[in-house]
Formats: sequence, structure tokens, C-alpha cells
Amino acid sequence: MLRLPTALALSIAQLGDPAILRVLAKSLAITLALFALLGGVMLVGLYRYLLSLDAAFSVELSALAAVVLTVIAGWLLFRIIALFVLQFFADEVVLAVEARHYPHAFGTARKVGLGEEFRGSAGALLRAVLVNLAALPFAILLLATGIGTAILFWAVNAWLLGRELQDMVWLRHRAAEDEGQPLGAATRFALGGIVAALLLVPFANLLAPVLGAASATHLVHRNRPVHA
Repeated sequence: MLRLPTALALSIAQLGDPAILRVLAKSLAITLALFALLGGVMLVGLYRYLLSLDAAFSVELSALAAVVLTVIAGWLLFRIIALFVLQFFADEVVLAVEARHYPHAFGTARKVGLGEEFRGSAGALLRAVLVNLAALPFAILLLATGIGTAILFWAVNAWLLGRELQDMVWLRHRAAEDEGQPLGAATRFALGGIVAALLLVPFANLLAPVLGAASATHLVHRNRPVHA
């Protein structure tokens, strides 16, 4: 847990690395394109659906409700889309951090195939959607508290993100699928919690996935026996 501030500081310091900047540019471009596409489809679909309810919604009210619902859905989905995209470029972030700070690990890592990367991304996406949907009824009940809904979604996504970020790194270095986790539950949750919080902050949310992957790389290698 005490290694987390160091991992974050090292990750922020490496944001200017050309290899990190390339990943950031590619992941941002694809994330924003997907976000715009899905947002547009959702906006038009909601508008047409609400307008079809005839007496319930006027044209103006349908448009307003569609925009509000799309913004709320986008706020919830940005993290899922950003992490899904980053899965395809995670190797580049991990390699950049390892090349600078952990050359011994850089030379021994295994190459993750495209099929394995896609399965990992699809699994993380499905897990995120299902867990967030499961939390939705409780989130609705907590609306009356004012802040309970936000805290619930933050906690749920902190738990999801911590595991996903760890696995982005560990997948390249574990000797067997049943090998133990390199990070403790508290460390994973703390890392996921910081990244989940950053995803809620405008502009910082664009950097959050890459910072999370870089920080996870530091944490995994500093918690392996060779760094004990």
C-alpha cells in the first residue's frame, strides 16, 4: 500500500516519454471516436423512443430528456470504453515502464497474442457491464442520500479497475494461470479507487487509464520477490 504514492509519482514523471505519448494519442483518439459514435446512436435512439410516446413527451422535452440521459449514460460508460480500448495498447505502456525501470522484467516477459488480448478486453468489458448493472438497483435506492449513488459506483469500479490494471501487467509475467496475485486486495482497491476518481475529473479522465496501467506496472514489479 505504501508503494502506491511512489508508483503514481513515477508514472506521472514518465508521461512525457515518447512511447507513453504514442499510446496516449492512439487510445485517446479511439476512445473519443467510440464515445462520440455510441453517444450519437444513443442520443438519436432515445430521442426517437421518447418522441414515440406521443402525449408523454413533446419534441422539445424529448430532445432535452434524450440529452440528459445520454450525458448520464456517457458518464457511467466512459470508464468502460476507455479501459476496453487501453487493453489493446496496455503492452506498450507496460513495456515503456519496464524498459526504463525494470530491464530484467522487460527481457523475460512473454508476448501476449492478439486473441488473448481480445479475450481479456471482452472479459473485462462484460464483467464491468454486469457488475455495474447489478449495482444499479442499489444505486437508485441511494439517490435519496445525495451522495450514496456516487460512492457506490466509485467503490464498484475501484474493485473492478484494480483487478483489471493488475492483470494487464501480470498476464505477461505469470508462470501459470493459477499463480497467486502479486498485489493484495487493499492495494488493488486503492489503485482502482484513485483511477476511478480520476475518471470522474474532466481532462484528468483522459490520462487516467494510462496512469493506471503505468502505476500497476510499478506495483506489480515492486511486489514481486525480486523486489521484496
